[in-house]
Amino acid sequence: MEIFADPARSTLLTLAATGLVFGLLALVMKRGGILAAINRCSKEFLTNLGLTLFNLVLLAPLFFVPEGAIRGAIGTPEVFTSFWNSVYAPIALVAAILVFDFVVYWRHRLEHTPLLWPIHATHHADTAMHWLTVMRKHPFSKLLSVCLDVWLLLLLGLPEWAVGGAAFIRSWWGFFIHCDVPWTLGIFGRVLISPAAHRLHHIRDEALMGSNYGNTVTLWDKLFGTYVDPAPYVDCETGIAEGTRGFVGELLRPFERRYWSKREEVSGEAETA
Repeated sequence: MEIFADPARSTLLTLAATGLVFGLLALVMKRGGILAAINRCSKEFLTNLGLTLFNLVLLAPLFFVPEGAIRGAIGTPEVFTSFWNSVYAPIALVAAILVFDFVVYWRHRLEHTPLLWPIHATHHADTAMHWLTVMRKHPFSKLLSVCLDVWLLLLLGLPEWAVGGAAFIRSWWGFFIHCDVPWTLGIFGRVLISPAAHRLHHIRDEALMGSNYGNTVTLWDKLFGTYVDPAPYVDCETGIAEGTRGFVGELLRPFERRYWSKREEVSGEAETA
């Protein structure tokens, strides 16, 4: 049982810390409307909490296998080691953040393709976004991120402390941008993904949903033409046409007939053309 102890302890500590911080933020922002806000997101919050515990406690030991294999296969390229050791520490950290976000950006875009949407739809199903929405991931989606997100960081030989620092910042920023706050971050929103920009990514509109894929910075969205200014869409409605599900329903979502029917339709259209 010790293999489950550390992930469980780490997960519970993280949830306690983030819950305290973002719970206080919600209280400050909602004030008299806090009870209504809690009631509005309570069912989906429980679903998200269930998925969080399922992914990060029960399945965490299984995720260590592919992550360890990737680290072992890539190793630490010696050609880059001396370079990063000679670089000013803040530059190495910024580089790690940018590289991390670059990989996450493209992995996220892939998840919006017909092939991977069935495992990513769970994340978009929240109709009442809140800080724990960031953890609303199907186990298949979580596994995909484990397999893809750090490979380039390792290939470039970035220091472990910089990779860890970038992961920490990305994690907390992920909680922040899923909060139910109408913040565009002003001039800082030109560089950083804001809560408003990410809420636009969750909008219940399939065309606009294909924007603002970044987690931390706007650089890659702007460079690859997917950034949309969130100002006209503040407090937009979120969710997907397929609707939200409970914990078990979200685990079974990728196997729903609707997704396979869409694939068959797309495949048939391609063959006809």
